[in-house]
Amino acid sequence: MHNFKDLKVWQKSIELAVDVYKASSFLPVDERYDLISQMKRCSVSIPSNIAEGAGRGTNAQFKYFLTISQGSAFELETQVIISNRLGLLEDPLTNDLIEKTTEVQKMIYALEKRLIIK
Repeated sequence: MHNFKDLKVWQKSIELAVDVYKASSFLPVDERYDLISQMKRCSVSIPSNIAEGAGRGTNAQFKYFLTISQGSAFELETQVIISNRLGLLEDPLTNDLIEKTTEVQKMIYALEKRLIIK
């Protein structure tokens, strides 16, 4: 079992989720139940799955939840790109969110590779 609060990837993904929530305030109200809702859900899914996996009994289970977390990170990146192409997010905010998402993706990948599966 791992202490998820000590994991830098969990800390960074919490920051990312907060940034997504802040960025969503710039999106139109008519997207509240569509794109905004989806972006918020997957941004919260990233640290949530890291935490859930860290609390599991084996590294294999932890790795499984990291895989889910990674999928949510790629989903978020896609939604940020779509929001930008629709003209809903400005380029600087889009670039910032993509940069932070990519950093989290790399950290998840590195953690997955470090886990020893018995």
